[in-house]
Amino acid sequence: MNSDAENSSNTAPTRSSKTAGPSSINAGQSVSKRLQAELMQLMMSSTPGISAFPQDGNLLSWTGTIKGPEDTYYSGLTFKLSLEFPSNYPMSPPTVLFTTPMFHPNVDMAGRICLDILKDKWSAVYNVQSILLSLQSLLGEPNKFVLTTPSKFRLVNYSPYKVIQANKSHSKSPLNGQAAELWDKDPKEYRRLLTLRHQQAED
Repeated sequence: MNSDAENSSNTAPTRSSKTAGPSSINAGQSVSKRLQAELMQLMMSSTPGISAFPQDGNLLSWTGTIKGPEDTYYSGLTFKLSLEFPSNYPMSPPTVLFTTPMFHPNVDMAGRICLDILKDKWSAVYNVQSILLSLQSLLGEPNKFVLTTPSKFRLVNYSPYKVIQANKSHSKSPLNGQAAELWDKDPKEYRRLLTLRHQQAED
């Protein structure tokens, strides 16, 4: 009887693991298929100024590249990013970080990015290409929240839609306050500090 009991207890977990296995494998295959399609789209579109490829063949870990837009502080500079995809992508957004040292109102010193489509505004219709294009656009048009009263922030840019959104986001502030302050106030100093940060990638 003891032998039967042992066999019974050893067999039950095995049945459970076999039940869970295919579901997990199917989910992984779905993510891989989606990312393979996105990689092909990027390679076929040849969108100027952006690119991304898996690291060492790992489809869940990519390296992206963005060239700074013309007529902005970032013109002539190239920036690297890391993109880490969750197991339930595209239902959840990837974790995206600048790996090249960055100086920008919406990027902190660790490379973390404040961009709504990477957070609460994420949708499964977005992809790697749209993420990179949005980040490239962000370089030239940051969301700069400026403290106007102790409890209210005002967004400084040229988009009426974003100004309306700012009025609903009083608790937000720029990730890099110095960059936000210098953006319009002192372009020469902004470019100097940006150049210093970028040079750290070359050292």
